[in-house]
Amino acid sequence: MPPFRILVVEDFGPFRSMLRSSFRPRPDIQIVGEALDGLDAIQKATELQPDLILFDIGLPELNGIEAAKRVRALVPDAKIIFLTQEACPEVVEEALRLGAMGYVLKSRAGSELLPAIEGVLAGRQFVGSGLEGYRFIPSADGQADTPATHRHEILFCSDDRILLNALKNFIAGALKCGDAAIVWATESHREVLLRELRAEDVDIDAATQQGTYISADVAEAPEPVRIFDAVKRLCAAAYKAGKKHPRVAVCGERAGRLWLEGKTDDVIRLERLCSDLAKAHNVDILCVYPFSSFRDHEGERAFKDLCAEHSAIRHL
Repeated sequence: MPPFRILVVEDFGPFRSMLRSSFRPRPDIQIVGEALDGLDAIQKATELQPDLILFDIGLPELNGIEAAKRVRALVPDAKIIFLTQEACPEVVEEALRLGAMGYVLKSRAGSELLPAIEGVLAGRQFVGSGLEGYRFIPSADGQADTPATHRHEILFCSDDRILLNALKNFIAGALKCGDAAIVWATESHREVLLRELRAEDVDIDAATQQGTYISADVAEAPEPVRIFDAVKRLCAAAYKAGKKHPRVAVCGERAGRLWLEGKTDDVIRLERLCSDLAKAHNVDILCVYPFSSFRDHEGERAFKDLCAEHSAIRHL
């Protein structure tokens, strides 16, 4: 039989590269085209008439939901799977209601994308793990896994301004709610964060004094015992300050710096430690990576392993 023809609609180059790598061992699956935005997706879907289209949602020009609506009218025989970081219930519901046969989170792509494609091409719906709890439409096997409760996100940043805004907003959100926060960043970034947190009306000096905020050097060795101890101290300080069920926001650019230096094995070990931390404690984790440290065709397996350690993947 001829291979199933797939159109990939994804604007993030390293993720497209990972998808190509995933499909290489499968001669029955052929990527016939790639689109980088919603309008491009409509044009290429019309020209190529693929059997299946993998749609991201956060696309430039026209988002994936709107592009998929137009594609369904123009290429009615093409099946659609959304492969995205978006887990908002309203978005998942809209995607399934417009006729998508599958919905998979990018963080689960390594284990769920191929089963999703196989199921959808066989005429079955596939709703990935962590999403069945919404129960808009039953998953293919009728089973509902317990949705993921831990938060360990990765954000690929196109420049320093986006990176700093992400860290500032993550820290400010925690401290304003009475929770605790710790950040690992360069000295220059820590100084900027201090100024900008004060500008956001965050009483950062009081948080530092009561022990609910720690600003640490990115070069500090990522020793598991020290990290766990720091989280325990922060949680205890937040409880003492009046938060009944405190959480700890853990964020920084340490793993991203290691990746930039080519130390991918160290990165994966650190991210696995963070995953364990997020699952075992009341911890929310945001890892920021410079977009410039990723290139197509480079470190595909490491990139795949990196994404698998996170509950959500974003890029700005």
